[in-house]
Amino acid sequence: MKSEKIGKNRSSAIIRSNPIVNMSKLFPDFKHQLLDLGDVHINTCIAGNGPPLLLLHGHPQTHAIWHRVAPSLAQTHTVVMTDLRGYGDSSKPQGLVDHSNYAKRAMAKDQVMVMKLLGYEQFDVLAHDRGARVAHRLAIDHPDCVKRMMLLDIAPTLAMYRQTNEAFARAYWHWFFLIQPSPMPERLIESSPGDYIRDVMGNRSAGMAPFDPRAVAEYVRCLSRAGAAHGLCEDYRASASIDLVHDLESLNSGLKIHHPLKVFWGLEGVIQKCFDPLREWQQVAHQVSGAALPCGHYIPEEAPHELLKECKTFFQ
Repeated sequence: MKSEKIGKNRSSAIIRSNPIVNMSKLFPDFKHQLLDLGDVHINTCIAGNGPPLLLLHGHPQTHAIWHRVAPSLAQTHTVVMTDLRGYGDSSKPQGLVDHSNYAKRAMAKDQVMVMKLLGYEQFDVLAHDRGARVAHRLAIDHPDCVKRMMLLDIAPTLAMYRQTNEAFARAYWHWFFLIQPSPMPERLIESSPGDYIRDVMGNRSAGMAPFDPRAVAEYVRCLSRAGAAHGLCEDYRASASIDLVHDLESLNSGLKIHHPLKVFWGLEGVIQKCFDPLREWQQVAHQVSGAALPCGHYIPEEAPHELLKECKTFFQ
């Protein structure tokens, strides 16, 4: 799709260009914009030529997680990276009583609207962690929008909650901390956002590739913003409540991902140790394959070369 179509469709939706010092260093050839979706504004970062590829990040991060792979992907694709609602420089609305405005259904709709504003009716998806949960719901609710999908280091949400054991609960303690009623977890995170970032990421990294300090600084900056801790918590509160309802409805009605799906997980990570991720994805998708990569949870930062190799094969 040509760039002139993108510009024509999105001009009225752009609030402002969104230059950020660390981001300009991590993504020197990418254009940062804040898009108005009506109820929320979504921070968006775009570069490249070729078929559209949407990149969705995880917790407790932002689109900065893609800094080691996005420039290479932009050589063959139009790469669109966003900050999920509640994260980064995107809007952080007050959570509703039922957490529905942070349901993966709502977050998936954000991404579809972003891509349509940019002129893309159909696109590929590469998503990590929380973004992969959003992508799962996107594939179910908006099947005509997706061509192919690659999901990183998760098993389906419903399967993970159903199979929770002590080992998983100890390793993913934040799943159960963040869903506590507001404002207790928010207060604790806000007291030291940097320590929260370092503790969560340090516990899930295999330590094979040091995190770029510029990216870590960006994660800390964003989590220090007003409402950011609440956004993180609401994401998880939704996953432990309304998202499970939606997932169970899809399962009971036989709705599955019908697009080609590739899944990868860290060989040294919790998903590998506590679940059978390929088997679980085969329960909810028709065409799925995958394998473990030599890293921990943060595949785009810990195993970028291996990931790029897989992306080149799968998305081309």
